[in-house]
This record gives sequence, structure tokens and C-alpha cells, in this order.
Amino acid sequence: MPHRPKVWGSGLAKRRLSEEELQRIDATYVASLPVADKDELILMLVAELRDTRDRLGQNSRNSSRPPSSEPPWQGCAVEAGAAAGASESASEPVTDAAVPSAPASQRQARAEGAATGASRGQPGRRPGAAGAGRAVSLPVTGEVFHHPTHCERCGSALAASAAVAWTAMYVLDLDWQRTGAVGLAVTHVKHVYTDITCACGQHNRAQPGRCPAEPGWQVALSEWHLVGPLAVSFIVCLTQRLRCSRRLTQEFLRDWFGVSLSTSTINQCIHEAGRALAPVEDQLVAEVNQAALVHGDETSWKEWGVPLWLWVFCTSTVTLYLVGYRTKEIIANILGADFSGWLMSDGYQVYRDYVRRLRCWAHLLRKAKGLSESLDRAHAQPFGQAALSLLEELMQAVYTARAGPAQDLRGAYRERLEQFRALCECYRDCTHEKTRALAREFLNDWDAIWKVLEYPWLPLTNNEAEQALRHWVIARRISQGTRTEEGTRAFALLASVIETCRKRSLLPWPYIAEVLAQRRQGLPAPPLPGAASL
Repeated sequence: MPHRPKVWGSGLAKRRLSEEELQRIDATYVASLPVADKDELILMLVAELRDTRDRLGQNSRNSSRPPSSEPPWQGCAVEAGAAAGASESASEPVTDAAVPSAPASQRQARAEGAATGASRGQPGRRPGAAGAGRAVSLPVTGEVFHHPTHCERCGSALAASAAVAWTAMYVLDLDWQRTGAVGLAVTHVKHVYTDITCACGQHNRAQPGRCPAEPGWQVALSEWHLVGPLAVSFIVCLTQRLRCSRRLTQEFLRDWFGVSLSTSTINQCIHEAGRALAPVEDQLVAEVNQAALVHGDETSWKEWGVPLWLWVFCTSTVTLYLVGYRTKEIIANILGADFSGWLMSDGYQVYRDYVRRLRCWAHLLRKAKGLSESLDRAHAQPFGQAALSLLEELMQAVYTARAGPAQDLRGAYRERLEQFRALCECYRDCTHEKTRALAREFLNDWDAIWKVLEYPWLPLTNNEAEQALRHWVIARRISQGTRTEEGTRAFALLASVIETCRKRSLLPWPYIAEVLAQRRQGLPAPPLPGAASL
């Protein structure tokens, strides 16, 4: 006869069976139990079965699971019956973030090999091997001469007629503003830099523009680059907006434009565009800090196997993305201590430092609906039905108040709210886990949840922030995130500018090309303009 566990006794039905205990239970073991222990075992198994059925019955309509977790064949039904708002992206399982991460053992082996100098061969061309370089196969569409204008020694004006070419480069770019033409055209321009000798004997050479080194960036910003600004912006469009991989972008450029670029060059273009837009982030942060209403949310992200979080802060004119840890420092760096607007968020506790805060009702509605459909009739069902009924009634009252004269809904429903608060106090220590969690969530965020009753014109849900994350959540699933710290930074900056331009009815691609052209010359980045018509 199997050894009987010593944990049987009072309170058995309040805990979960361990895997070892489940393996021990068979017909012989059950037959050996006293009647009282059998009754407790039955209650425990029933409670665990109910909890399992509840978890199996969860979907995006009655829990915090995202719509993307639904099976493909159920997508249409879920979308048609969705009750309120988008899913809480932060509740998604953390997935790996543009290349799959190598196992830790492989990364450690590579690091040890690099430290000891062990490798399969030295990088670079082997002695005696045939060299390889980029063949200039495209026809040259134009030449641009760059002359020095003044002597570096005496400051005298220099005559272009005395110029002598000392170096040159080819730049591939796109042109979509040709007079009388439609669509894009590839340009292949030869840039010639000249040397002019002054009467004082000084040799003066024209140099490509270059941005000084900046902390946190290894990619260079210089006019000495094969890919022009608009072509870089087009690559950003393919990789960021259309979610193409580096290799698919390479295929598209080769098949449709006849332009052959390596994946490393494409990746360099993306990083360069991100670095060029870095100063624009300060403008976006300042606008978010001054906004009257900010929607905030976060979802999981990975950088070469390191678990991080993608944050978003949305206003009426700005969408700002950041990648970092899931800590309150992220919010403090963006909003600061002097933020005086409203902050709409989910129930994550780091948002509770802000008094003028709103809670998303969509999350609460889904959780209440899940409890109301639970198999636990003693606790989950009654509390879930009470919460769902109150939220739906108050939501309708808010919609009515928006359409009519101003009224104090908090005062009108004070008695109902006090009754529900007492109910939450009763269930805050409930044995049913989900019921206990929702009751405590209501109590912890009581003022934030019902603040909208005092200001009915404020939003009820955090859908704006969650919808702003949706595109990048899909991109994360396709690309597996980012690989380096610089790539992560470039991704967040490009996403912020693209989405902010869309929100302002601006085309982001000419603006990105303009910023890149200015920054390659070492000039300041032009500010992001206000709203305009496309």
C-alpha cells in the first residue's frame, strides 16, 4: 500500500495537490482512505477541476488574454463578440524578441573563445585570395561636384575653375518628386570632391559632411555613404512599417529596383536613421509631459534573450515608445514629478504614484465576466455577476451623462458603490484565487476606477495605448525582437516618429529623409512639425 501523505486533514480542500500526490493516488490508495479523508479529497479534486475548467474557458472576452492567443479558426467569432476594448498586451507571455537568440551556453562559449583568442580563422581576406568589391553596374544618373569655398589658412575666396578632383563616391537614392512623373525612380549619383590650392600655398579639400561621435551609438552619421537619405527612409518603411526582415528587404530591392545591398548595409541604414532621430525624442517627451491626458501601457520585449518591456505613452498628438525594464523609473523619466495631467493605465502598481489617474474598465469587465462564467458558484459567480452588473450600469450612466447636462454620478451612485465596496471587503480574503485578486484590485484602485464618474468626459478604457502596441506586438512575433542595445534604441525611436507622424496626418518618410540629410552634415535635426493634411 502506498505511503499516505501526512498532509491530510483540516483545510485539505483549500490547497492544490502536488504532482507527487497526484501520481500516488490510484484505486488502491483511495480504497485505503477513511471516509472523512475521502470526502476531503473529493472536495479538493472538485475545486481543482473547477479552477482548471475556468482557466481552459478563458479567452480575450472574459480575461486579460490578448486576441492573438485565440486559435485562428476562432478569430472571427472572438472579434464579433468582443465586449469592450482591446486586450491587455502586458499580460501576453514573454516571447523572444530581429533574430532568434542563441542559447546562453553558446554565447558563453563564443565569449570565452573571443577572450582566449581561439577562433576558426582570422577575419578578413586570406592571403592570395581574389579580392571582391562592389561593382558599379547601375548607370550613373548625374554628377555633383563639391568645391571648397574659402581657404582654411587665409580665408580668401577660392575659384572653382582651379579645382582638381581628389576623391569621389557613388550614392544610391530614390526620387519621387520629379516633375510630371509618378512613382519612384532610382538615382545613382557620382559625388566628386575637389582640391583647390590657394595663392598662399594652402591645399583646401572639400570633405563629406560628418556628425560628431555621440554616446551610446557606434554607427556613423556621414554623407560618405552608399545609400542616400530617401532610400534609407524607404528601407525603414519596409522593415518597420511593413515588418519585412533584412533578407526580405534585400530581395525586394534587388527584384524591383535592381539594387543589390547586403543585409549588414540594410541593418546599418536602420541604425543610422535611429541615431539621426535621437534628438527628436526630447521634443516628444516634452510634449507628453505637458499633455492633459496620457495613455500608458507596456508589453514584453526581448533583446538577444534579455527580457525587457516595450512601453508606450500616447497623447492626442504624440505616440512615444521606450524599451527598458518594468520599473517605475521609466514612468518617472517621462512624466516626471510635475506631471499635472490625467494618466490612463491598467492595474499595474507602478502607476499608482500618480493621483490624477484613471483605470481601464475593459480589463475589469473581462475579469468580472470570467468570474461570472466560473464553475465556482460559492464565490466566483456571485462576485463576478455583482461586479459585471455594476460596471455595465455605470458605463451606461457615463455615456448618458456625456450626451446630456453635467451631473454628479459619484454622488448619485454613492450608496451602490458603498455596498459594492463592502462586498469587495468580504471577498478580499476569499479562497478562490481569481475572486480574491479582483476584489483586491478594486480596493487598491478604488478612487482611480470611479474617478470617471466625477469627470464623465474622460475615457473609460485604455484602448488607445493598447492599439498603439498591437502593430509592434505582431512585429515582435515575426522578427523575434531586437539583437543589440543600439538596435533596440533605433527601433523605439523610429516607431515613435512613424506613429507620431501618422497621428499628425504627416508622411513620416520625407521627414525621416530630411532629418537624416541634415544630421549627416553635422547639423541639428529639424523639429517634428505639427498636424497637417496628407
